[in-house]
This record gives sequence, C-alpha cells and structure tokens, in this order.
Amino acid sequence: MTECNTLENCHASNPCESKNAHKNERDKECNNEFNSMLVVARAKNRVGRGTTCAKVILFGEHSVVYGYSAVALPLQNLKMHATVTSARTLNDTSATADEGKRAELCDSAEDLGCQMQNLITLKALGFDGLLRSAPARFASIKTAIQEALRFANWQGEALQIETACDFPPERGLGSSAAAAGAVIRAILDYYSINASDEKLFEITQDAERVAHGKASGLDATATSVMLQQPVRFLDGKFSRMSISPTIRAWIVLADSGFKGTTKVTVEALRKKRDSQPKIVNALLQELGQIALNAENDLEFGNIQNIGSSMTRAHKILAELGISTPFLDALVKNACENGALGAKLTGGGGGGCIIAIAQSQEDASKVSIALKNAGAARTWIVEIGQ
Repeated sequence: MTECNTLENCHASNPCESKNAHKNERDKECNNEFNSMLVVARAKNRVGRGTTCAKVILFGEHSVVYGYSAVALPLQNLKMHATVTSARTLNDTSATADEGKRAELCDSAEDLGCQMQNLITLKALGFDGLLRSAPARFASIKTAIQEALRFANWQGEALQIETACDFPPERGLGSSAAAAGAVIRAILDYYSINASDEKLFEITQDAERVAHGKASGLDATATSVMLQQPVRFLDGKFSRMSISPTIRAWIVLADSGFKGTTKVTVEALRKKRDSQPKIVNALLQELGQIALNAENDLEFGNIQNIGSSMTRAHKILAELGISTPFLDALVKNACENGALGAKLTGGGGGGCIIAIAQSQEDASKVSIALKNAGAARTWIVEIGQ
C-alpha cells in the first residue's frame, strides 16, 4: 500500500506531491482514490430508500399512446419499495479485491456501463446476483439503475439494490414503472441527491421504453403520485382531478393470474392501426372521448355513468384485440354480481380487470364472485379516500 492509499494522506497537502516526479499524474490518482474512499466512508451504514405505488387505468389505456386523454388511479395500499446499501465497508479488503477483479473484466475504467454490470448486485422478484446476470425481464430496471447512477456521478462503488412490492408484476398495474421509480429514488437518496420531478420522470421513461417500446408516460406519472385520487394524463403531463366531495364509490381490482403482455399488445395494436387505420382510429377516438366524459362524471359523482362507460370501454378494447376470453368472462361476472360496470385495466393480454361498485357491501360481493370465478386475488379501493 502506498502513502496515497489512506484517507489520512489523501488530502490537499498530501505527501505524494513532493515524492513523485510525475506530480500531476500522482495528484490525479491520489485525488481519485480519495474521492472513492470518501464516498464509501460517507455511505457506510447508509440506506437509500425509494417508494412508489401501483396504479390502475380507469380509462384511456392504449388510446393514451396516440395522444388521447387517460384517467388513472394511484393505489396507495399497494406499494413498491427499493433499498440501496453499500456492498462493502472500508475495512472489507477481500470484498475490495473481488471488486477489483470484477472491474478488470471491462475494457476500461471509463466503461461505466460494464463497471455497473459487474459491481452492482440486484435482488428482486426471485433473482439475486450481479446486474450482468439478470434475466432479460429485468432490462427495464437495469436501465433505471444505470441511468440513476450516471446522474449521481457514480464512482465505482459496489452496491446492493433490493426491491419488494405488495402487488404482482406484469399485471397492468405499473410494476415496471413503479420498480424503476423506486430504484431511482433509492439510489438518489443513498447519495443524498435531489432531483426535480421532471428529471425523475425522464429517467423512469428511459426504463419504460425498454420495457414497453412506445411508452406514453402514464405509468411513470401515476405510480409516483402519493395521493389516492384520480389523475388526468395528457401529452406527457398530468394533473390532479377534481372529484365530487360526496362521491361514494369502490373499485374492485381482480388479478386474472395471467401475466399481462403490454409490449406485445402495444406493438400488435400499432400494426393493426397501420393495416386498418380508419377502423382503429375511430375506436381509439371513442376511447379518448370516454375518458373525457369520465372526467366530468367523476367531478360530479355520476357513478352510474362511470360504470356504463367502463363496460363500453372494455368492449372497444376487446374489438382492438387487447382482451382475452378469461378477462371477458371476469368482466361479465362482475357485472352480473352487483358491479355498475367493469373493464380490463392496463396493457391487456392478461393482467387485471377493475369493477366499480356504489357501496362497500356491493364491492365485497363482487370481490367474492370474482374469486369464485377464478380470479387469483382481489383488492378493494375506495375512490377519493
């Protein structure tokens, strides 16, 4: 170990200055070592935390991709959590040596993407290992990690990143955006870095494009809203919606037990629109109009209208090829057992349905009926809670 390799000696007046003919190079090397060690020292025993939530799209899935309005409901009772910790301590020399070996696998120290793949450990959804070994389904969260670390001016520290959630992935509930958003916030919290809402949205969207191809930004927005209140999304911007203070309505969310295929359905709809533009555009326009009407119905508490709009929206989504026979059966079952209306929510091809009820008692009946019809799990959420 050289005199430079200690926190005590690596400072502005360090002894390296007078002991090396190549002063500038040694100064640079010493300062780099000092900065890296300082980061570890500052982060020792620190935990970065980030939290987002699930969301359901009340109206406007798929049509929102083409510029129409959408209405979403953040689900505060279903959270996504992420934590970031240092993978070593200052005295952990064996871990430091192992990190050095892993870093040597990259062509150069400037290859940050490669360095991150070899120095970041991810524990999420049954996977536990280096980022480089994460399966393809983690491409979105890998992008979120890498972009957040770049924004944080990451200096090569080995990190452990973990996620945990209250809801299943790939169900149209915004799990990819929620995971990305939670991880981004945890990394920035770990390094005590503040970021604007716009920057957080930008990084999350980078990850969402990897997950879904053409991403509207709705999930990135709705999963970060910490209010159980509907939000309007249009042209990349969201706003909180005014809802009637006397509104009494409950949403029943039912998991079909089958994974949603958002990226597949988005691409399939794009191709269908290219081949049948007149038909598809008319249906997308109607979905957009339904979303606009729903905004007024929520504002004035017209729950009956919202219910019938849900059922009509589902029929349109089915015509567009977004639904499945089992989702259709769940929607029909909900409407036959007390729901005012029901529809699939999210990308479709699996995932979840939502139903609206005018009382908690009716919501409970719908929930039981959906479970009996084969739903894997249900949740009940009060609108405007």
